[in-house]
Amino acid sequence: MSEAHRGEKRVGETVTGEIRPSLVVMKFGGTSVEDAKAMLRTAAIVRGRRERGLKPVVVVSAMAKVTDQLLAAAAAAGRGDKNGALAIASRLRNRHLDTAAELLCGDLFTEIRAAICKRFDALDDLLRGIAAVGELTPRTTDKVMSYGERISSQMVAAVFAQHDMNGMHVDARKCIVTDDHFGKAAAQEAAIEAKLTEMVLPLVEAGHTPVLGGFIGSTVEGITTTLGRGGSDYTAALVGGGLRAGAIEIWTDVNGIMTTDPRICPDALRVKTISFEEAAELAYFGAKVLHPATILPAMQKSIPVWVLNSRNAENEGTRITAMAPPCASPFKCIAAKKRLTIIDVVASRMLMSHGYLKDVFDVFDKYHCVIDMVSTSEVSISVTVDSNERLPEICAELSKMADVKLEGHKALICMVGEDIRGRSGISGRVFSAIRHVNVRMISQGASEINMSFMIEESDVDEAVRSLHAEFFQDPDPTVFDTDARVVAAKA
Repeated sequence: MSEAHRGEKRVGETVTGEIRPSLVVMKFGGTSVEDAKAMLRTAAIVRGRRERGLKPVVVVSAMAKVTDQLLAAAAAAGRGDKNGALAIASRLRNRHLDTAAELLCGDLFTEIRAAICKRFDALDDLLRGIAAVGELTPRTTDKVMSYGERISSQMVAAVFAQHDMNGMHVDARKCIVTDDHFGKAAAQEAAIEAKLTEMVLPLVEAGHTPVLGGFIGSTVEGITTTLGRGGSDYTAALVGGGLRAGAIEIWTDVNGIMTTDPRICPDALRVKTISFEEAAELAYFGAKVLHPATILPAMQKSIPVWVLNSRNAENEGTRITAMAPPCASPFKCIAAKKRLTIIDVVASRMLMSHGYLKDVFDVFDKYHCVIDMVSTSEVSISVTVDSNERLPEICAELSKMADVKLEGHKALICMVGEDIRGRSGISGRVFSAIRHVNVRMISQGASEINMSFMIEESDVDEAVRSLHAEFFQDPDPTVFDTDARVVAAKA
């Protein structure tokens, strides 16, 4: 971790007097708690924060792949396959018990073993009930999926306790208050802040290390909900915002936000510093490091967010702040979002008619379908969507007012950078670099920090490599980790 992070004056501290500079919210993803070795690595990182005088509040995901397996168990039960569902749950039970046995001993192991068995007994009963009814509702799905975080957070808290870090488990469902939109519940931030102040802050002040499961919450009535896939990041931001933390750390398995996907461009660079606005664009348009909603609570309270690597804790990572330094390069990052569909809506009879756009977008609103990009003319509208669940119903309604055509297997390339504002010739460089690729739609965001266009999925890798070569050959060392590229070149 950089010296700047160790001793910096937190954003907002001198402005509002409300930020708690020593309190740090640390979120660890599934790969950071995937097994006993990873959990011990996580414990060492948290210990390091405590030894520096910081007061950590820890948010953890389920162990890697557990949520997927819980979903598979729920789906099997919904089909009436009780034995298949229970077999998946049994394997998960054994995995958690084996991990606990590696990590814990004495009374702590006895206590956690009993807690794990109690949780899985309840899960087995729930799966039997789903299989008996033969129906899997969103509400029941949320309850099944919650078990991963509920168990992992108990285990991590016990590991902290065994290593003299005063670990204390807090059921996140008692703090993260949401509405009842099961599968993707909306957080009730005022209620969350009140609960955190009541239940978590006293533990921090007493020297404990609270551990909460990410991704899960509950309604005011106490019904279990989830925040959507990737919601553990969002939990961390909600906790950080609610407690007015000095920093929020997102610990994952990469060194931070990269200029693009290293699997496509091996010479991708770590971005040292990026603005909230840039990070929000990247998260929404395909960057996998952050959940799209993650940084909103941090933005509202000007709390810096760090993206760090639990497998390489000494790396400085990426710092996300309200104001990023100027950059000599026009773009900070290139993101790609695949599996998109273009919907063309054409209605010549609507020429010069009033309310046509509203009627079209009302259909998407009715089915809660998010649109990524829009292109319009007098009688036609082209939109891109990443959800195919309700497309048949959407197209059926749109067909009542226009001719509708779908084009699948599309991808969106999004180039983000605050320094494209006011620069001439950028578009020319972009499209010259990918002149061999067919571009379907083009958009430059109203924020003036994002240039996006649609291409075929099969062209993504080639387009990204060409753009990266064009714009990151001579990167600004104040913003990008150029030293890593030098080391790699010498290796």
